[in-house]
Amino acid sequence: MGMLDLMATRVAAGATVQFRPTGHSMVPLIRSRALVTVAPADPAKVEPGDIVLAKVAGTVYVHLVCAVDHPNGRVQISNNHGHVNGWTNHARVYGLCTAVDGVPGPRIAGKTR
Repeated sequence: MGMLDLMATRVAAGATVQFRPTGHSMVPLIRSRALVTVAPADPAKVEPGDIVLAKVAGTVYVHLVCAVDHPNGRVQISNNHGHVNGWTNHARVYGLCTAVDGVPGPRIAGKTR
């Protein structure tokens, strides 16, 4: 089990977590090793442009919501460079990124549980 899997388990249980993901797929929104805060999300309220902690095809990502299909209970996840990871159902959208390095994210009001 990797670090993001562990964070997803904690967020799914209701905890707000902070961690430092590595990688460059979300630059410049999230730099490698930036301090990310994720709170449990209401998946029915997320919208394109939100950054979520979600599982797609067996892998947990901190990535962008690029499309929503709320009537069918699913969202599409991508990195910040145009690579689409795929669709996932609302049950696998664990949390919403509420801050990066202490700076609150935009449009987060009312989207967390």
